Amino acid sequence: MTLLDLFLTFFKIGLFTVGGGYAMIPVMQREIVDVWQCIQNDLFVNFIGIAESTPGPIAINMATFVGFEMHGFLGAVIATVGVVLPSFIVILIIAKLFAKFSNSKVVKRMFWGFKPVVAGLILSAAVTLGLSAIVPTVALKNFTFDFGGFDWWAVGIFVVTMVLSKIKRKGKTTHPFAILVLCAVLGVVIYGVLPMMA
Repeated sequence: MTLLDLFLTFFKIGLFTVGGGYAMIPVMQREIVDVWQCIQNDLFVNFIGIAESTPGPIAINMATFVGFEMHGFLGAVIATVGVVLPSFIVILIIAKLFAKFSNSKVVKRMFWGFKPVVAGLILSAAVTLGLSAIVPTVALKNFTFDFGGFDWWAVGIFVVTMVLSKIKRKGKTTHPFAILVLCAVLGVVIYGVLPMMA
């Protein structure tokens, strides 16, 4: 993948994906992992985790990480500009035409049509990430779901996360940052410390 290919790929992702960063993940995964085959799926999933953990929109972070992996600093800049530029152009056009079309029935119906598509893309990203975290990649590609091959530790961390996010104390739920830190510590212990001790 050349720098021009990188720019055009992320420009296309930014231009044709409606619904924000989470809706971009399955499109980005298809282009980078399946079509261009320049990054392995496991590394792509790791990039999603890092992009979620670092400040900033997930789509921009993902573009930066993928670009850096492909072509270093210049690749990071090119991919980031590529994914941001379509939104910038579209916002300029909308700002110019908003007053004219804001009450248009066609525009309102068009946005109603976008809603199920965005929901489907976000659901696709959630399912893909969830399965890749607990099922070996080989099993996913062959559509074989051997429960013995499941990563039960990942399932356990997921359950702990869901329970903690729903527990309320004095009317407040557990702070997301506290859950993030706890899961990071569990990951280090389970996947780093325990295998070295075994």
